[in-house]
Amino acid sequence: MKKWKWQNIWLVLILALLYAPIFYLIFYSFSSGDNMNGFKSFTWANYQALFEDTRMIEIVLQTLLIAILSSLCATIVGTFGALGIYSTKRRRVRNMILSLNNILMVSPDVIIGASFLIFFTFLGFGLGFGSVLLSHIAFSIPIVVLMVLPKLNEMRPALVDAARDLGATDWQVLRKVILPYISSGIFAGFFMAFTYSLDDFAVTFFVTGNGFETLSVEIYSRARQGISLEINALSALMFVFSLILVAGYYLLNQRSQAQKARRKRKARA
Repeated sequence: MKKWKWQNIWLVLILALLYAPIFYLIFYSFSSGDNMNGFKSFTWANYQALFEDTRMIEIVLQTLLIAILSSLCATIVGTFGALGIYSTKRRRVRNMILSLNNILMVSPDVIIGASFLIFFTFLGFGLGFGSVLLSHIAFSIPIVVLMVLPKLNEMRPALVDAARDLGATDWQVLRKVILPYISSGIFAGFFMAFTYSLDDFAVTFFVTGNGFETLSVEIYSRARQGISLEINALSALMFVFSLILVAGYYLLNQRSQAQKARRKRKARA
């Protein structure tokens, strides 16, 4: 019993350490002062200033566009990449491909960003929307692979064999059997890729060009000139948006599990 209590106390301390800075920022987003040295009075002025800042709104939309496009592309490529790794019969080849896939996961973001910068410069590719999008797709693909591959390993080969025995084509097997089974892993990969793209700074800082910026780079630029409580308001809204994403993923995951449970009950009946 004591062990259980200490575990919960430790968990509360860890959560408090993680969330206290976030709630601190949100708290001061409602302050009428110019900084976070002291809370003066409650106001919505910082949120009003944020929505009147057309440049910031444009950058937020650009960041969301990059995140959505890169996560969609990475999910498609990563899912088929996981299928390719899963279908590889030779263990050495599979392990080698997995090792290459994990390089971007373990490499420092600064090294990845510098590598992309050198690569785009060598090709003469202009820095801007295209370079940021390609970079985000590249470092998001390994994340999707790692989310989808375990679901494929959980799938029983008998499901695919049964579909083929019933006359299903390769496309029908993929669409009717494999994709529905690994859908939770695909959704997890998409949300993870979206999150990584949304808050990436190091890689984006290297490959972005004049006239195009993402939210993290813009916040860094403004922070060097002095923290504005408008940034606190933006942080509060992004935190709420993240909570909505987490809730959406949880609901989708629960729905997917409920559908699988219903299929199992029907199969047993």
